[in-house]
Amino acid sequence: MSRTDMTLVQWPVVEEDLRLTLVELCQACSAEEEHVLAWVLEGVLEPAGASPQDWTFGGESLRRARLALRLSRDLEINPPGVALALDLLDEIAALRARLQRAGVD
Repeated sequence: MSRTDMTLVQWPVVEEDLRLTLVELCQACSAEEEHVLAWVLEGVLEPAGASPQDWTFGGESLRRARLALRLSRDLEINPPGVALALDLLDEIAALRARLQRAGVD
């Protein structure tokens, strides 16, 4: 494979078993608590626990919260729009994975 044929993709490594409280998640992604609460209400993030004081978030939530924050700040997208954008990005990733498994580039 030549150097021009290679595609480098960089993703941060996040522990799947990572558990963060609401406060820790806000600190880790530099988001305000009200944003995280809105993203939970829209289904962007799915915490474990009955109330915000008891919520814990996994490693995938950290990745999604960081992306949600970028969409909110950089593109000024509201929480329902963030939820839609992340759903569409997830669908694109799933379709790309299916194509890759099928051997189609």
